[in-house]
Amino acid sequence: MGQQNLSSLTEFILMGVTRQPELQAPLFGVFLIIYTITVVGNLGMIILTQVDSRLHTPMYFFIKHLAFIDLGNSTVICPKMLVNFVVDQNTISYYACATQLAFFIMLIISELFILSAMAYDRYVAICSPLLYNVIMSQRLCHVLVGIPYLYSTLQALMFTSKIFTLTFCGSNVISHFYCDDVPLLLMLCSNAQEIELLIIVFSAFNLVSSLLVILVSYILILRAVFQMHSAEGRKKVFSTCGSHLMVVVVFYGSLLFTYVQPNSTHSFDTDKIASVFYTLVTPMLNPLIYSLRNKEVKNALHRVLKNKGKLCT
Repeated sequence: MGQQNLSSLTEFILMGVTRQPELQAPLFGVFLIIYTITVVGNLGMIILTQVDSRLHTPMYFFIKHLAFIDLGNSTVICPKMLVNFVVDQNTISYYACATQLAFFIMLIISELFILSAMAYDRYVAICSPLLYNVIMSQRLCHVLVGIPYLYSTLQALMFTSKIFTLTFCGSNVISHFYCDDVPLLLMLCSNAQEIELLIIVFSAFNLVSSLLVILVSYILILRAVFQMHSAEGRKKVFSTCGSHLMVVVVFYGSLLFTYVQPNSTHSFDTDKIASVFYTLVTPMLNPLIYSLRNKEVKNALHRVLKNKGKLCT
């Protein structure tokens, strides 16, 4: 099973999260709950930031795009993954696999740079509050979101086309729960060293450059905090930055865990656990972190529900 003739490779088989039959039903339930919360939370955040005029600020503009990316990332991976728990052999067509890989790469790179744009936004808000509206103009906000989308799309197209124009041979079983570049590279017949090197270089650049923006922003924010004399001012800074920091730690932590592991301890099982975090758990947590820790979001939700109640009566 899983052996394919080179000329007739039209589909792949996704191994899924686990091969243990007794875990299929409980895991299906867990991931269905995760996906439901992700969809409701992120859609809610997108709608709320759109309809409430008080949330029409640069910070919520970025939060809206983060929610859009998280919703996209989960939707690209989770529904197909849920099928894996209820069928004996979860197949994905050649073109669907290429599409899934392209969207996954695009969305994951976009998230890195949206998170760094959000860190820069917090830096401007705290270190230059009087010039905040001038610096964080609508134009700059659109540039800080548009460039990551364009850059990540070009990268996704480059990697996907490079992988899928090469020949696959031997087994057509992907040792993962979605079409990811690393397991696909292992299935290529031809020498994949060039594309492997490209992926390493670009992944390192994307991770390091976006993380550097976040670190520099927070070092400058910390310096500003230490210069503050009022405890109230410091508390306000930590409340506005706390949510973003939590999101960054979970997302970058799971990504770095995947890419910085030494080869000796590297295994697809540990990769799968880390992948579950940055593709499914983080998109679920982000809207929860921003809504539960944020008074403005709670107030906006209260206003929207109150207005809806008035309309109904």
